[in-house]
Amino acid sequence: MLEPRWPVALAVVASALLLGMLPDRIRLFPSELAWVLGLMGTFPIFIVAWKGTRELIWLRVERAMIFLLFAIAALAMVVNLVNVVSAMIERPADVNGIQLLSSSVGVWVTNVIIFALLYWQIDRGGPEARANHATPKPDWLFPQESAPSGDVSPDWHPTFIDYLYLAYSTATAFSTTDAMPVTARAKLLMMLQSAFSLLTVMVVASRAINILG
Repeated sequence: MLEPRWPVALAVVASALLLGMLPDRIRLFPSELAWVLGLMGTFPIFIVAWKGTRELIWLRVERAMIFLLFAIAALAMVVNLVNVVSAMIERPADVNGIQLLSSSVGVWVTNVIIFALLYWQIDRGGPEARANHATPKPDWLFPQESAPSGDVSPDWHPTFIDYLYLAYSTATAFSTTDAMPVTARAKLLMMLQSAFSLLTVMVVASRAINILG
């Protein structure tokens, strides 16, 4: 059984677009590199969707590319935030409210997407392990797992949309609102994502709104 890959492919493309559309003075690398990363990230996803689980090597390549994309995007996000904050402090005349607001939105949405991709890959051994009801230790417990059996399909398992909502709620509420983390790495990752989101909203976005106001 193979989990649908089109939401994952859209998420990878969206993260590449957001990284490539940031202002030049804030962006870590040229926009062309962001498009290359997007292509590299979506290629194994399309291969997995086409071949299914007949070739496990592509599942491993897909997993490795998601981890690589997360590492690069997270580094770019940190550098972008540092550049934005530095510009706000040292060169306030060089960045206007629109640039700050667009940068903060781009960084915040990238934060949601890349952490959703990471959560999707690490929980319970990855998407195929979950779809085939393997039993690795869960990193998150979802409310469907404790719901009455008549309310949830017997073959239910978390998919990418569940992890996208988990990442969105973590970035919005700075805490869990749906799934409960049960491992140390899940808690640490959610703390890290919340810290990125808090810095983006409290420092960059609030300054942008203040300038525009």
